[in-house]
Amino acid sequence: MSAFDMLQTHAARLRGSRTAELVATDPARVADFSLRVGPLYANFARQGYDRAAFATLVALGEDRGLSAAFRRLFDGETVNVTEGRAALHTALRGNLSQATAAREAFATACEVRRRMGALVAELEAGPITDIVSVGIGGSDLGPRLVADALRDAVPGQLRVHFVSNVDGAAMQRALAELDPARTAGILISKTFGTQETLLNGAILRDWLGGSEQLYAVSANPQRAETAFAIAAERVLPMWDWVGGRYSLWSAVGFPIALAIGFERFEALLAGAAEFDAHVLQAPLATNLAVRHALTAVWNRNLLGHAAHGVMTYDQRLALLPAYLQQLVMESLGKSVKLDGSPVDGDTVPVWWGGAGTDVQHSFFQALHQGTQVVPLDFVGTLRNDDPYAENHLALLSNLLAQSEALANGQGSDDPHRRYPGGRPGTMILLDALTPQSLGALIAMYEHSVYAQSVIWGINAFDQFGVELGKQLANGLLPALRGESEASDPVTQALLAEIRSRG
Repeated sequence: MSAFDMLQTHAARLRGSRTAELVATDPARVADFSLRVGPLYANFARQGYDRAAFATLVALGEDRGLSAAFRRLFDGETVNVTEGRAALHTALRGNLSQATAAREAFATACEVRRRMGALVAELEAGPITDIVSVGIGGSDLGPRLVADALRDAVPGQLRVHFVSNVDGAAMQRALAELDPARTAGILISKTFGTQETLLNGAILRDWLGGSEQLYAVSANPQRAETAFAIAAERVLPMWDWVGGRYSLWSAVGFPIALAIGFERFEALLAGAAEFDAHVLQAPLATNLAVRHALTAVWNRNLLGHAAHGVMTYDQRLALLPAYLQQLVMESLGKSVKLDGSPVDGDTVPVWWGGAGTDVQHSFFQALHQGTQVVPLDFVGTLRNDDPYAENHLALLSNLLAQSEALANGQGSDDPHRRYPGGRPGTMILLDALTPQSLGALIAMYEHSVYAQSVIWGINAFDQFGVELGKQLANGLLPALRGESEASDPVTQALLAEIRSRG
């Protein structure tokens, strides 16, 4: 019997079991189902598997060759097989491989980081007070998350504003209270062919009165120089061996370094590198990223849960769910294996979430008493950096209470007041929100995603699914200008409506 067949047997045996019952019958479960890696602590005791089921999950990981797969990733082998590329984001933050490709990538990243540090120092020393960072997807979500999370505790000299949406209102609002004489812009685009970035970049250039205060980050530096006349010394490179959603550790993190300071940016990388070392060295059973991935596979493939929530009990991490939506769903939203054959079963669930305690007063009703069971990651910080100690205690009490209530439920003679429980959750606690702990947290999620892709036999590093809509949008621009017609009848009707009201 295969490991997956055995897992199905375990799932049938455990279906309907309460984690409270599993804890009661196994007092050591709480300690044994938790892991600490540096500033991160994670507790899986409220997940719906027992020791025997988890041992089989580990056996599944061994069957799929997870340890060897991580080594291939770190060594710069072609893990992105559909595009014939390595995925060497780990080399941006550490030197954990003896392979030539990885060592060369690390050396290249260090040289670019040195250049970036010099630009940060130059901007900090000048008259600039504000930075407008223009990018979308991986060129925006990672930098935006980190800058927002860390700016309050460790404020930088410069204020960084992010613009991603092609909607002109986004740029208009960003520029409304800024002074062109005291503002610089960063255009971040891997290809420098992204419609949103080019349009917003042109608005920013014209508002600044030229390109003298523009900087760029791109794998196509020539395009940045020719299309926007940005001087070569103000263009930082990125590479095709780093996917956009894995790129905040590269020069794509330029706005992070400006928002929190270059030393703290390097501390972010160091935190991620420390977690990388754990991933390479820890056995599968005690590997935090692997445990997180195996738990996700259990909930998706054995229990059939079609959604996954991330609830951040720290307002500074409010953007984490949006960041993880791209990291996880763009990486794992695949229906064919590496060889092009259909996948067996389901891949990624829908990821979503929000910040507690706000979300408790919006969608938690459905989580507690709705018909869909949604496994959750609860993310909290143990120490606060603000002076409001009672608020932090209240926040932590809500974090603990929601996890307990969702898992254990509560009976009642009144069906309207009955809480069914049985909602699985993983508790992830940071000692404090620092560059090191945030770097480790993001790296944990990156490696969990890769481990899931290996188990499912899919490619975590391409994203062809985003291309079709872009191609159609470019083709429809002439139709919106009245220069052509659409071929799709529904689109034709919608164009007619737009024209009649425009």
